Amino acid sequence: MAHPRKLPSLIIPFLVFILHLRFSSSQSVIKGGYWNSESGLAASDIEASYFTHLFCAFADLDPNTNTVTIASSKASQFSSFTQTVQQKNPSVKTLLSIGGGRGPVVSSEFSQMASSASTRKSFIDSSINLARNNNFHGLDLDWEYPNSTDKTNYGSLITEWRSAIAAESQSSGKSALLLSAAVAGSDQISPLDNYPPQEIANSFDWINVMAYDLFIPDGYPNETRPPAPLRNPTGLFSGDEGVSKWIKMGVPEKKLALGLPFYGYQWSLKDPNNGGLFAPATNPGVGAVTYKDIVAVGGTVNYNSTYVTNYAQKGSDWYGYDDTQSISAKVAYAKQRGLLGYFAWNVAQDSDWTLSQTASQTLG
Repeated sequence: MAHPRKLPSLIIPFLVFILHLRFSSSQSVIKGGYWNSESGLAASDIEASYFTHLFCAFADLDPNTNTVTIASSKASQFSSFTQTVQQKNPSVKTLLSIGGGRGPVVSSEFSQMASSASTRKSFIDSSINLARNNNFHGLDLDWEYPNSTDKTNYGSLITEWRSAIAAESQSSGKSALLLSAAVAGSDQISPLDNYPPQEIANSFDWINVMAYDLFIPDGYPNETRPPAPLRNPTGLFSGDEGVSKWIKMGVPEKKLALGLPFYGYQWSLKDPNNGGLFAPATNPGVGAVTYKDIVAVGGTVNYNSTYVTNYAQKGSDWYGYDDTQSISAKVAYAKQRGLLGYFAWNVAQDSDWTLSQTASQTLG
């Protein structure tokens, strides 16, 4: 019996390099958008031509089995999502997003799942099966937010997830599933040090940096604020601050997508004649307001290039949000810094696809 010939010693590192290059170069640009199945927007109404990647939100973590599930009320929407959005853009990639921002209970369930190898395996295997069975091109982890004790387990989870995806691809002969995550965009949201940067850089195709909800009425009720400033002259809490810290932590620029909020927040001015940024105000308690609802108000729109934010006023009603000027400036920033691209939360909040089109055209 002939013995198999060994590969020359120089060939093996070369093959490893090629495989790494294939993984790291798998995405050229991200024009991402999340679709919330509970938003009232039908998947068939998404203008998919403005996006390279669409995230279908959300699948759930079953805390009893540590498996990923899709609620029965969403099953038909999710199973047809890829086919539906590709009717308007055959090249768009879809990812099944797992989790979402539903408070500390959900976060604790993720913590529990990630705490042992067996429960991580249940999560990972079920996620891959669910993505394949529903024709998604990838998976997106939306764990909001890991705490300081989760750092090691988070790293183990995504390292094992990446390995399982590679193994499944090899055995099935299909292209490997994409793997992304939504992560905090500033220490103002959640400490970035709670994340394991090296494992993130090695395991995810990219991460979606949620650089919004930095200054909202619940936390800053007494004066108007820019909810999602790209820059902040005070030196604290901005999109640029978050992006810069992720890069400093060791995640490459080409694995970062900048978050764009398609919504804003309302304050009530104490004096309608004083309606700039940081004007005396109160919290009306209405929560987030969609971009399309702000546009419908028909107030006077202003743009502040220092913070990179828009704000609108009608009477004593004041809205801090992103309009076409700030969206364009943020995407130009992402392009200039060499980021992979951007993503929006969420597409149903746009007004006649104005922001989606602006972002897409700015990135080019």
